[in-house]
Amino acid sequence: MPRRFVWPKQDLVGAHQELTEPVVDLEGFFRGDEEAIKQASDIIKAACLQHGFFQVINHGVDLNLISLAHDHMHNFFKLPTCDKQRVRRMPGSIWGYSSGHADRYLSKLPWKETLSFGYNENCPNPIGIDFFNSTLGKDFEQTGLVYLKYCEAMKGLSLSIMELLAISLGVDRGYYKSFFEDGCSIMRCNFYPPCQEPGLILGTGPHRDPTSLTILHQDQVGGLEVFSDNVWQTVRPRQSALVINIGDTFMALSNGTYKSCLHRAVVNKYEERRSLAFFLCPKEDKVVRPPLDLVCNQGRRMYPDFTWSDLLHFTQKYYRADDATLQNFTKWIISPKSASL
Repeated sequence: MPRRFVWPKQDLVGAHQELTEPVVDLEGFFRGDEEAIKQASDIIKAACLQHGFFQVINHGVDLNLISLAHDHMHNFFKLPTCDKQRVRRMPGSIWGYSSGHADRYLSKLPWKETLSFGYNENCPNPIGIDFFNSTLGKDFEQTGLVYLKYCEAMKGLSLSIMELLAISLGVDRGYYKSFFEDGCSIMRCNFYPPCQEPGLILGTGPHRDPTSLTILHQDQVGGLEVFSDNVWQTVRPRQSALVINIGDTFMALSNGTYKSCLHRAVVNKYEERRSLAFFLCPKEDKVVRPPLDLVCNQGRRMYPDFTWSDLLHFTQKYYRADDATLQNFTKWIISPKSASL
């Protein structure tokens, strides 16, 4: 095992129990059933106060579309390495193909390959379909169209969840939905190859997502783990469910009320694993600031004003996302040094 992939022992403590995260049924929300909406928001509130993690069913996303997105992900990652390198992520960019993030880090490399691209429905070319055509050829033209539909569905679902989060926090129902409507989000395909020494490495190290909300669909292999009650706990894959977790940006938007979910991914000795992750982000220049009512109820601001562009710049240039990203970013953003950059 190359030393660059080996993780410290404290990061490799095993998970010996399964997380009993809530599964939220969204059918009543989409019907406009006020009692069901209240019940769903109460369940979400309890989860976000504890660990920032839950799953949703009857979410309105076509399961055939999810299956198709997995098929196209499989087709990409089975390509020869030389072909995948044609869309490699360039220095300073967050879009493209990466293997183990070896272009960014020298140690504690994740045992995975990723393909990342942006989604902005307000642009003429929302996910850069030309990106697939020009770099991978006509064989992948359909891939761009599939991910366009997938991202459209994820964005719609994420805005619905934002409504429920607002209700659960007791603020105007449309506050967060309108905040994110014009944002540019991130789509990422993850591939975790089998590893002969899974006890030494991690597919993804312990971290909280710097983004606002993550919607994940994982295959049935398993490997996602959440840190709750001071221990790592496994997350059982659910075929038709989508995983939801709160990120650092929304933690700031809730004035620290809701927890950004600390999680990681382990790998399998015999089976490969795949997942689809959609990261909801606000418009880059929009100021991240919690609703005034929330601040008044709590008595003070927990975090200073910042933009998503500020936090993205911090995590791409100066800091590797971990369990203390938001705290360290807060110190950085108010420092004289950051103001001069």
